[in-house]
Formats: sequence, C-alpha cells, structure tokens
Amino acid sequence: MVLIAQILGALFGLLAIVFGAFGAHALKKSLDRDQLRSFETGVKYQMYHAILLLILSFNLNLDTSMEQYMVYCFVFGILLFSFSIYALVIGKSKGIKMKFLGPVTPLGGILLVMGWGLLLYSFINSFI
Repeated sequence: MVLIAQILGALFGLLAIVFGAFGAHALKKSLDRDQLRSFETGVKYQMYHAILLLILSFNLNLDTSMEQYMVYCFVFGILLFSFSIYALVIGKSKGIKMKFLGPVTPLGGILLVMGWGLLLYSFINSFI
C-alpha cells in the first residue's frame, strides 16, 4: 500500500502541474473567470492531496485497514472531486452539458473529508 500511495501521490502531483499549466495557458482564453476559478480549485485540491498521500506514505506503514481506507478515500476523492470539475468545466466551455457529473463532485469532496476524518481519528487513537 505504501508503494501505491507513493506512485499515485507522485502521479497526481505531476498531473496537477500539467493541468494547472493547461488551465493557465490553454484554457485561459476559452474559460470565463468562474470556470477558471473552478478549474483551479480542482487543481489545488488535487495537489494538496497528492502531497498528503506522499507524506502519509513516508510516515505511516499503511498496513492497518484504517490507514488503507484513508488512502482509498484520498485517491477516490481526488478522482471524483478534481476530475469531475475538470470534465464539467471543459465540457461547459465546449458547449457539452454533463449534468450527470454534478453529484460526483460533492461525493468526491465527502471522500476527501472522510479521509481527513480517518487521519484525525488515527491521531486521536494513537494517544488513547
């Protein structure tokens, strides 16, 4: 699980840089201010959680089921939250309505919150 978290953390970090540059340069002309801000939110959350995956992988063994669920929450949270934002924003800029993705974004956000909750619980549990 440690290697998976490291690989995915590095991959998500790499993609956050690529998507950030893509948004800042290629999409800047085709997105309005609100769309660009939404796209940037997806990039920021992706990068924050990519870094978190790397930090966790270097500081925890990720061998307990709770630690593994935490990693799954962050990985799937990134995929559902950030990538649905990218698809919604780019789709809207191209005139493609993907309303079915609307509920996916908050579901990804809930997974990210759950990951942070599990992290908090693991810290509290280690002191008890």
